[in-house]
Amino acid sequence: MRALNDNNLPPRTPRTASHTNPRWDHEGRDWPNRDASQFVHAAGLRWHVQQMGRGPVLLLIHGTGAATHSWRMLAPLLAEHFTVVAPDLPGHGFTETPPPARMTLDAMAQDIATLLRGLGHQPVLVAGHSAGAAVLARMCLDGSIAPAGLVALNGALLPIGGAATRLMLPLARVLASSAMVPRLIARFARNKGMVERMIADTGSSVEPAGIDYYRRLVGSPGHVAAAIRMMASWRLDRLAQQLPGLATRLLLIAGSNDKTIASQDSARVHSMVPGARVEIMQGLGHLAHEERPHDVAGMMIELARNAGLLPRIFAAAE
Repeated sequence: MRALNDNNLPPRTPRTASHTNPRWDHEGRDWPNRDASQFVHAAGLRWHVQQMGRGPVLLLIHGTGAATHSWRMLAPLLAEHFTVVAPDLPGHGFTETPPPARMTLDAMAQDIATLLRGLGHQPVLVAGHSAGAAVLARMCLDGSIAPAGLVALNGALLPIGGAATRLMLPLARVLASSAMVPRLIARFARNKGMVERMIADTGSSVEPAGIDYYRRLVGSPGHVAAAIRMMASWRLDRLAQQLPGLATRLLLIAGSNDKTIASQDSARVHSMVPGARVEIMQGLGHLAHEERPHDVAGMMIELARNAGLLPRIFAAAE
């Protein structure tokens, strides 16, 4: 694996000329935790990865349509206790886009496992937001990672049921086949208020700087195309069937106001996975880890202490 100097990146030819990805020297000019960023090659892709801190390795995987900016406040808190590793998913943010066949859940899990081997990391704790939780659960079930704990932050671990599946999946496939749709979405993202409405529709309230990072991503046709392709390619049925066999300690953190993945889904997963624990964060939405990062960090550190990954802190005797 070869690291690249992120201040002197070689020019890359986009896989699809009409779908330009965010540029590190423009959209990434003041990217959160930029000094922790590096670019590495693995699984045939050039990845953007952030690494910070010291101690046991903690892997963070963001959800569909996001990037490492979603950990902008949480990662530094965790880096006080861990070596935090956070890549942009394939096609997202500043990571190169793979061929469409590699945008499935299984392929993404395999490619991230290859990335970890190249980096020389064996994470002892992993956390994923939304679809990122499904990637990590898949990796745990496949045995490509063996962490002591998995944290699902508003995890998308179950298939969308009923009529929504019959409507949304075919629609996603149609959108994924169109070269025009990502360009139109990227163009509309420049309109004042569109990204704000998109985030509000998740049930979350994000600070202006966070909204701006999302606007930069949604304004990139390549990033949008990858997110659509990811949604069109995923199948969660097999994962859901295998969840009862998950041996990794599972902590489910869900926002009560999540309008993207209902908190009831976490309750269902809790009943399916032996030993799982669920924490509902009242009043928060799908981006709860961005809204209250200190609280999320506290729950993750508590899990690590209970799992023996970090030393316990005992109150002084009165």
